[in-house]
Amino acid sequence: MNHDSQSAEVEPHRHRETAESFGSDTARYDRTRPRYPDVLIDRIIASSPGRDILDVGCGTGIEARQFQAARCTVLGVEPDTRMAEFARRTGVNVEVATFEAWNPAGRRFDAVVAGTAWHWVDPVAGAAKAARALQPQGLLAPFHHVFQYPPEVMEALATAYRQVAGDAPFNLSSLVTKPALDAYQPLFDKIADGIREAGAFSEPEQWQFHWNHAYTKDEWLDQLPTHGTLTQLTPGKLSKILDGVGAAIDAMGGSLNMPYTTVAVTAKRISTD
Repeated sequence: MNHDSQSAEVEPHRHRETAESFGSDTARYDRTRPRYPDVLIDRIIASSPGRDILDVGCGTGIEARQFQAARCTVLGVEPDTRMAEFARRTGVNVEVATFEAWNPAGRRFDAVVAGTAWHWVDPVAGAAKAARALQPQGLLAPFHHVFQYPPEVMEALATAYRQVAGDAPFNLSSLVTKPALDAYQPLFDKIADGIREAGAFSEPEQWQFHWNHAYTKDEWLDQLPTHGTLTQLTPGKLSKILDGVGAAIDAMGGSLNMPYTTVAVTAKRISTD
């Protein structure tokens, strides 16, 4: 999830200035953000009644292209015109809107997905809109990456951020003292509660997929500016943070082995209205 939301004490979907800041460097975002495990893509398809996919907050089209490669038809919904234009250039059909304001216009899909984006959607209104857009027995499946920083690197990031920008809009320090999955669980609970409140779905399930990715220092520092806590910083402040994180990675030998867990909160549409 790239630390775009880490605390049960905030409501990320209300931070529109952050939610719509990722298009500032679309090429970097698409180049550096991690893809999703094939086993997740396959399980969503196998759990859906067909292969018509609605991708909420599709960004540059990362997960949309993965579903297309698996022989799905994908429509993206994306509020940032810069991200939408990039996705279109890669072959993804995109409509520009926030999901809450988007009009299904009578269209129905076999699955509604969101790759590291559902935390920017109102959890109740989003689930209700997904119900309108899904076939009976269609699958709602927002999913997020959670990665576990080495403590030394997380501390360097939190310290550098406090030095240049004060308090982060999301709680970086919480990830120094607790496992990342524990820090993110309140977000997943909020997503599940929103699905329950919408009233059109089966009891939500949580799927977890564990994997690892090795980064060189340069690869990680290339991705870091795309994270939600950093997208609105001035170049000077960002540079100081990258220097601090880079020094911590150098002290570890110049590379990171990053453990990831991709978490999906899923439910079937059971109402027939």
